[in-house]
Amino acid sequence: MSIESDKLLARISEDETRKQTIIDHLFGTAELAGRFANAFNNRELGYACGLLHDIGKYSQGFQRRLRGGPKVDHATAGAKEASNYASEMGYVASFCAQYCISGHHSGLLDFGTASDVGGTPTLKGRLNKRLDDYQAYKQEIEIPKVYDIQLEPLDNQGFSAAFLIRMIFSCLVDADRLDTERFMSNGAVQRGGYDSMLTLFERLNNKVRPWLENGDLNTVNGRRTAILKACLDKGRSARGLFTLTVPTGGGKTISSLAFALQHAVENGMERIIYVIPYTSIIEQNAGVFKDILGEINVLEHHSNVTYKKGGDEGDELDLKQLAAENWDMPVIVTTNVQFFESLFSNGTSKCRKIHNIANSVIIFDEAQMLPTQYLKPCLQAIAELVYNYRSTAVICTATQPALEKFFPEALEPVEICPEPAGQYEFFRRTSIKHIGEISEEELIERLKQRDQALCILNSRKRVQRVYDALGGEGTYHLSTFMYPAHRSRILAEIKARLKDKKPCRLIATSLVEAGVDLDFRAVFRELAGVDSLIQAAGRCNREGEEDRYECETIVFSLTKTEGINIPRSLDTPIDVTKQIVEAHGDVMSLEAIKDYFERLYKYKGENGLDLKGVLNNFKKGLLIPFASVADEFKLIEENTKPVFIEPTPIDEDSQKAADIAKRLRSGEHTRSLTRDAGQYSVNIYESDFETLRGAGLLEEPRLEIYILRDKRLYSKDKGLILNVSRGDALVF
Repeated sequence: MSIESDKLLARISEDETRKQTIIDHLFGTAELAGRFANAFNNRELGYACGLLHDIGKYSQGFQRRLRGGPKVDHATAGAKEASNYASEMGYVASFCAQYCISGHHSGLLDFGTASDVGGTPTLKGRLNKRLDDYQAYKQEIEIPKVYDIQLEPLDNQGFSAAFLIRMIFSCLVDADRLDTERFMSNGAVQRGGYDSMLTLFERLNNKVRPWLENGDLNTVNGRRTAILKACLDKGRSARGLFTLTVPTGGGKTISSLAFALQHAVENGMERIIYVIPYTSIIEQNAGVFKDILGEINVLEHHSNVTYKKGGDEGDELDLKQLAAENWDMPVIVTTNVQFFESLFSNGTSKCRKIHNIANSVIIFDEAQMLPTQYLKPCLQAIAELVYNYRSTAVICTATQPALEKFFPEALEPVEICPEPAGQYEFFRRTSIKHIGEISEEELIERLKQRDQALCILNSRKRVQRVYDALGGEGTYHLSTFMYPAHRSRILAEIKARLKDKKPCRLIATSLVEAGVDLDFRAVFRELAGVDSLIQAAGRCNREGEEDRYECETIVFSLTKTEGINIPRSLDTPIDVTKQIVEAHGDVMSLEAIKDYFERLYKYKGENGLDLKGVLNNFKKGLLIPFASVADEFKLIEENTKPVFIEPTPIDEDSQKAADIAKRLRSGEHTRSLTRDAGQYSVNIYESDFETLRGAGLLEEPRLEIYILRDKRLYSKDKGLILNVSRGDALVF
């Protein structure tokens, strides 16, 4: 529909040369929202929300706002009309529209109570709010009827309804912003242009075709080929829920990608999403995917890669910056935190992307790392995506947790890997030896006797103590107190020494357990959960060049020491592991692994697997507390803040970091600068942050990026020096 100046307007361009009518914006948004919702067969509902979302702009108050008048509420009117015409529109559609439209700027609201007065930050409060007359909308549009809502509730009907509302909300927010972007840029911002799934699949085929000729199951490569072939074969299956149980060294990364691409092509699916616990694994896997599929087709979305709005006028948006807003890219690699907190969020920015999860292949890598305190809500969300949103989920891990019983009966997982037990035995590279309790001094003596050894401890303070006691050339410390670029450099040094058979001892936290490609002849692991022990064992004789019986993973407990505290979160996993050792002996067998997780989940109990009672919030039908749930669902309970490290001149990173610091101090704020600064920043808990700031040790240039003032607090050996006793690595 053409834009006419004599009609009521939705917006005016910044140079005031172009105008967009309300009707143009409503229809433009409705078409996009309907198309997005069609991915899960709810086009009518998406279209209806788009058509009604901005009818409040028909008020004279809003028209005055466009010309410099005071702000007015234009987001509530559409929700009011959806409520007033519930019988004509359809009751379920009406409820959905009320939530989505009222929150399309501020976020999804709690339902509230009937007594909530106008202005109360709830849906009922918003509906009771007095508004300027907006009835002029009736001259241009009619209340849409939604005849058919596609939703088959699973066992928690309220959860299913809330999930649908959040998905439609995502469609609306993305459509609204895209239509606005299109007008304000006059069509200058171009999105998309990625390669098709078929093209990506062909690239993978070109990569793996030579491997497929190897049929010798007595060789490592032959076994990897068998797993790869099984993934390609199972990829032809219909959408559903799958497990992929592949031991360390079995080629899980390439094989899971093969399944995903084959499956996406076979079923006409739009994208592949990898959900991974550690940023170190993300960066590693994303690098593999980019090499095979082309960098333009792969988006990393995690805390070390940020794309924030704002910045210089000359800071042009690129495709990846745009794709980070709504995940409109063929391959997404992200974290557990980003994925699940978005699915339970009420915020517009976090929710904007989630409609693009529909009709996707979702690989949950290292699924045993799903946080137990939110396990049931996370699995319920996965079930919804598979059952109602045409997605396929793959629970992918080297230590398959016993998750089957937590999925609804309608979803039965199918294993992809042929004969997992046989694969585990073949790929076993080390023997696990339990030596009981030893002192810190004895541990240090044992490490001194090894030319090459990895030692993983449960306390960062203990890691620092053992490192200091060992000392000497070839001894390394690794933790999240080192900025990413520093960690990468240290890891490169370690790999080079290991390759050259030089002395190399690494003392680290669990940071190195999963996904970090290291190969030691001996691994020392302080007692932890069975899954952690197996992950640690995966760093021992990784390439299988040595006899497994000569390459030991030594498991031990340490005598309690004053000032050293083990994270309480490890108490139950350690207790259960002790039981598994006694019951099975061999903790690396599939039977032992299954028993471990079954016992762990039993000890956690029903409440322990949904610690915040998230699922209980959805038992009141459509009376949903969206904002309250979002506040409760935090996979990382304690917030962190980044501190930028400006290395000393003797450090290899000093010049680049100094240039970044100079730009920060000048007040520059661009997306590229934010990303670059992240490579030289350490994320610390707020309590530690406030201690540093209170002592005057942080410099704050005009923006919220803090620079460490005292360079002596950062060691080239150990990173940021704090009085710490926390154990596990931070995971974003």
